[in-house]
Amino acid sequence: MKKIVKNTTVVALSGVMAIGMLSGCGSKSIDGEKTVATVDGTDIPMGVVSLYARESQAQTVAMYKSFMGSAGNIWSQVVDEDAGTTYGEQAVGQFLEQVELMYIMKEKAADYGVEVTSDDETAIADAAAQFMQDNDEDTLKELAVSEDQVKTLLELETYRQRIYDPIRNEAEVNITDEEAQQSSFSYVSISISGDDLTDDDIATRKEQAQEILDKMKEDPTADMGETAKAVDDTYSGLTGTIFTNDSDDEDISNSYDDAVVEALRTLKDGEVYGELVETDSSVYVLRMDKVNDEDATASKKESLENTKRSEYYSETTQKWLDDADITVNDKVLSTLTITDEHSFTIKETTADTSEDAAADTTDATEDTASEDVEAADESNDADTAETDAAKSDSAEEADTTDSADSTDETAEANSADSKAEDSSESADSEENAEDTAEETTEEN
Repeated sequence: MKKIVKNTTVVALSGVMAIGMLSGCGSKSIDGEKTVATVDGTDIPMGVVSLYARESQAQTVAMYKSFMGSAGNIWSQVVDEDAGTTYGEQAVGQFLEQVELMYIMKEKAADYGVEVTSDDETAIADAAAQFMQDNDEDTLKELAVSEDQVKTLLELETYRQRIYDPIRNEAEVNITDEEAQQSSFSYVSISISGDDLTDDDIATRKEQAQEILDKMKEDPTADMGETAKAVDDTYSGLTGTIFTNDSDDEDISNSYDDAVVEALRTLKDGEVYGELVETDSSVYVLRMDKVNDEDATASKKESLENTKRSEYYSETTQKWLDDADITVNDKVLSTLTITDEHSFTIKETTADTSEDAAADTTDATEDTASEDVEAADESNDADTAETDAAKSDSAEEADTTDSADSTDETAEANSADSKAEDSSESADSEENAEDTAEETTEEN
């Protein structure tokens, strides 16, 4: 018999807190009672999808503002040039799919020992009633959501949260220490590419790189960053890691140029590579710190295992969607639009939770968010090391690239799900962990 998965009432309410209190004035009319889709014979009312979409819309904008300073016109960006589809139009379909998946998860929950208890249902009912009380008539009319539909969404989100780990834990993952073994190194990279560089500039930079190398060869134990700054105060020393051994696994690959990796693999602990390593964009001064960095290896192994479990989760849930009997009423769905002109923002209000309950909420939501967050940036992070290296000669770069090794350490742990799902669930996690409720206000 599978262990029954139960969490605290506060965890069950995390979806409520993320939804928060909404207020605003109208857009396109939505009939929340109409069926927007049917999943294996179960009808999905439009009100549930409308509420989930607005919650996700607000969280996506909040995430963009948090990481990029502005959300810009994200919803109007064209994601399919041929069809002319915007991100907002695409997001509507993605949000509906996530609701469809939650209905499937609810049906499969018992297979994973997951349940929503009577205490949870009581708490959900109380929260739904509070939600209806906290929002004015105009907002509720625009959302087209009933109190029962609020309860439905909260229950679905609770099932999704609780089934996450049990699905991931089904994956058979075996990453050996040899596969994950990491070598840590120090380096200076100086850009030799760019329209703003003349041939003389490039020649000067190569001479400076050689000067740094000569000094490091004299004293291999010297601080590489200080040595670089003594030559030019805009240069900085960086640290990174590479896989010690090659592998056919596409997840076990290095983000540094092959020439850098090959040079490093000829070194022993503490050795400085005897020549500059030149790539298309940079020249490198390299020192091997630890051929077998046990701490970095343990971290990488955990990261790789987490990636494999996330991939299994995504594959499993996608198969559930593919195998389900799903019909969508496109006419009803078309009444839900997501645009930059019709935006929602999140306002925080203090949630009344105990310290223990807060800890439970954090633990339960961190892994749910990691389904997407840890997976969100693989394609971008794969180029981080080389990009940082190419820019490291600037003063601004010097202030930021010291963290490149931690980025490099985690970058390959990622595999992407849909952008909309990434955004909404990562926002969920941050807000749940901080034990805050949110007030979402529509702005016209």
